[in-house]
Amino acid sequence: MRFVRLLACAAAMLLATATVSLAADKPSADDAKALTVKAAELIGAKGLDAARAVLHEEGEFKHGELYVNVINSAGTWLVYPPTPSAEGRSVIDIQDSSGKFLVRDIIKVAKDQGEGWVDYRWMNPATRQIAPKTTFVKLVPDTDMIVYVGVYK
Repeated sequence: MRFVRLLACAAAMLLATATVSLAADKPSADDAKALTVKAAELIGAKGLDAARAVLHEEGEFKHGELYVNVINSAGTWLVYPPTPSAEGRSVIDIQDSSGKFLVRDIIKVAKDQGEGWVDYRWMNPATRQIAPKTTFVKLVPDTDMIVYVGVYK
């Protein structure tokens, strides 16, 4: 019986450690904002075509659940690393699980404020459940391109 309690205690400690570790590895809203700003600077400096290759690569701009999206002001995907074949497709009418037109909101924030946050509910691929997500949006200066990166809350 003592062995079973010891084993249960060890398992509980291992689970607690794993949970803390996972939480520490989870990207934050600050991470999303920093990545968005850096990607907008990259596009502004090198242009979309040169930046696209870097944004698609696993590394600084694409790692874990973080990746950079780029759309134009008409709502067409210009960069979408999870599915590059979707680039060139209009996503202006995409709605979240509650019917919110999130791409329209992303465009509005970019046009009206230059940058800011958009909140919506989206399927988290890790949990396979609808979850709240927040996305930092930034208009690339002197273009009609909008960069955004989101994280699950």
